[in-house]
Amino acid sequence: MSLSANRFISRPIVATIHTDAFRHNLGRIRELAPESKIWSVVKAKAYGHSLEAAFKGLESTDGFALLDLADAQWLRDHGWEGRILLLEGLFSQQELERVIRLRCDLVVHSEKQVVWLESLKNYSGHPINIFLKLNSGMNRLGFRPAEYRTAFHRLHAAGYHLHHMTHFANADQVERSPSVGEQMECFNQTTEGLEAPSSLANSAAILWHRNALGDWIRPGILLYGVSPTGVHADIVRSEFQAVMSLRSEIIDIQNLKKGDYVGYGGRYEAPEDMRIGVIAGGYADGYPRHAEDGTPVWVDAADTQGDGVICPIVGRVSMDMLTIDLREAPNAKIGSVVELWGNEVPVDDVAQMSGTIGYELICALAQRVPVLTD
Repeated sequence: MSLSANRFISRPIVATIHTDAFRHNLGRIRELAPESKIWSVVKAKAYGHSLEAAFKGLESTDGFALLDLADAQWLRDHGWEGRILLLEGLFSQQELERVIRLRCDLVVHSEKQVVWLESLKNYSGHPINIFLKLNSGMNRLGFRPAEYRTAFHRLHAAGYHLHHMTHFANADQVERSPSVGEQMECFNQTTEGLEAPSSLANSAAILWHRNALGDWIRPGILLYGVSPTGVHADIVRSEFQAVMSLRSEIIDIQNLKKGDYVGYGGRYEAPEDMRIGVIAGGYADGYPRHAEDGTPVWVDAADTQGDGVICPIVGRVSMDMLTIDLREAPNAKIGSVVELWGNEVPVDDVAQMSGTIGYELICALAQRVPVLTD
């Protein structure tokens, strides 16, 4: 069925969020780390997938990890009674009252946050779980080793429930420093004798560093079926599924003569007489303007007499349209459905051809694109 036949859609471009894929991916992560509890990371509106869809698909998680108290409030308002972790902790002391009311766990990564928590006296309500963050080499957030133990003892003395936490800089790369091994050595030396649960592994570590998981793991990009390395082939054997598919239609077909040019700047020159398909989708929809000639687009099987076929982009992506070479799809016509990314075209492949990573593309889907949840 044509996408534009949906009465809720006029222009034929739509993103679909597949909640069954969320459930599948969460299950795969449990299989990879069966002894760890899972913080499902849903920051940035669930990596562009919407908090509503993530809540529906990930409701069997052990906890949700996010940044904004507004998102924590949304989860509570919609019935989530489990744990919520604020990944950057408090941004001001005034947030403490709301943190307590919403029963959030806190990452603590700075001296000022420790001071704010120490100022909370005679509190006997819901215990606040603290994930104290060690800067073991990422050099982003966290206490350096020389400061970490003091912060731990101060918060322990103040009555908080402590957890150890760090973040790996290069879990997706074997030969970069600091390696996971170097960071784990720093972590183990710093936390020696300080008994507390730990939270260590991000998506890449879950896949490739099973000795560095911790009691709580923090999968992000894997939940969405995207590779932490930016290379889809790296996760194919792990059988993760794309949660977001972005589809559109061919809205026009041009018949070119050999030597004709396509699009702004004439980047592509037709090597022979050929057809090109014009697709409703461009950089104003979140499709990368820098996509190179050859970036894959999938054309639906119904019009290609097979299982669908990959047709390459030709010419520069414009604001509202992109163009593809239809020589491999002789039966494609106006109205043929195409996939710009999803299970047929991994978003990582589009990102690689555009000089970026899949994370950016799924997070940058434009607001004007209708989003459906199945």
